[in-house]
Amino acid sequence: MRQLDPWPVFFRREWSRNWPFLVGFAVTGAIITKLSLGFTEEDAKNSKFAQRHKK
Repeated sequence: MRQLDPWPVFFRREWSRNWPFLVGFAVTGAIITKLSLGFTEEDAKNSKFAQRHKK
């Protein structure tokens, strides 16, 4: 007797419930990555935040 595989049902239900969070998380991550890669060493030297957290 064939049993029901619950994973496709679970993922379909969870995707419809959580897609706004996942898409927002991806967009926010892409924006932060783009901004972070644009920083130069000169920007880090002039940053109060970077100077406070420098080890």
